[in-house]
Amino acid sequence: MSGRAIDQAAIRDAVRQILEAIGEDPDREGLSETPLRVARMYAEVFDGIRRDPREDLYRVFVADQHDEMVLVRDIPFYSMCEHHLLPFYGTAHVAYVPDGRVTGLSKLARLVDGFARRPQMQERLTTQVADALVEVLSPRGALVVVEARHLCMEMRGVEKPGAVTQTSAVRGQFRRSAATRAEAFSLINRGRV
Repeated sequence: MSGRAIDQAAIRDAVRQILEAIGEDPDREGLSETPLRVARMYAEVFDGIRRDPREDLYRVFVADQHDEMVLVRDIPFYSMCEHHLLPFYGTAHVAYVPDGRVTGLSKLARLVDGFARRPQMQERLTTQVADALVEVLSPRGALVVVEARHLCMEMRGVEKPGAVTQTSAVRGQFRRSAATRAEAFSLINRGRV
């Protein structure tokens, strides 16, 4: 992770060069502010590069009386495919079985966003969220399922609009216990047709 600020001036120059390279006039109306807008957008969508998403998880509460699954499902996220710098987006489902400590529910959504806001692969995103839960909370188990659509598959290459990619990362009790894993998937899929 780099503490370096995003160089928006360099991004503006690069976008201007890309526009020229594809045969466009970067000074024409409609495009003249595009390099600036792209630079600002990149600073926003790649915000996760400059911070450790695990930081949010360190706020924990003692939960002696709760040792059952905690699940936040349908967490929306947006990321950028590191291979083509095109968006992929979808939902993440994050579950863990506490071992004496819980974190705020919003922290799970922030964790997903923190890892999503960087050049990314869906497989890595899924693993990073699960591993961060294990590293920081030391739960009895963790399970992360990510479902996403990739514009690099939809608008170029194989051109398959609507294709959904699912990935999962299973740790601890969710890996060892088929019943716990089945309960989590049942809750994730509840209400779906």
